[in-house]
Amino acid sequence: MNITIVTGSNHKASTSTQLAKYAERLLKHKGHDVKFFDLYHTPLPFYCPDDSSADHAGVAELKNSMLLADGIVLATPEYHGGISGVLKNTLDHLGQQHFSGKPVLSVSSAGGAVGVSSLQQMQAIVRNLHGINCPEWLSIGGSQRQRFQLEQTGYEGGHEIEDRIHWVLNSFLQLTQLVQRERVS
Repeated sequence: MNITIVTGSNHKASTSTQLAKYAERLLKHKGHDVKFFDLYHTPLPFYCPDDSSADHAGVAELKNSMLLADGIVLATPEYHGGISGVLKNTLDHLGQQHFSGKPVLSVSSAGGAVGVSSLQQMQAIVRNLHGINCPEWLSIGGSQRQRFQLEQTGYEGGHEIEDRIHWVLNSFLQLTQLVQRERVS
């Protein structure tokens, strides 16, 4: 399957991006084609409805990847109880044709315990774009973030977070396969 991962952080050492890269490795290990779109490395112009930004290479690359995707993963840090501005801007560049009928997994990283507010916000946006929200979501916070910090050499926590990531990704892949089968029949 074709999976597109969009990471929405302006921070080079973003734990949400590192978590998404970990998910990317697991998905590739399972044999899926993964397009990783990192907004830190490919910043997009501010969305304006008067200007489609069609001539911007990053916008064109993102739109093409989203059209080809069977499933989508959106990852964001939680800022002030919401998704990052760069991810919201990116989603504004997209439309229903990019999400309609596609499973979407929401992923967040928060400074506190978990980023539930950002996850709920992403899911509301996905519903408005006619995507299919994965019933599971993934959020790390507090000490769990240490596992995904670039400078971290040893993680003292248990394996619960890895177990949760595997569980959530399997749930997402099962939903994506089910939707694919339904489209074919």
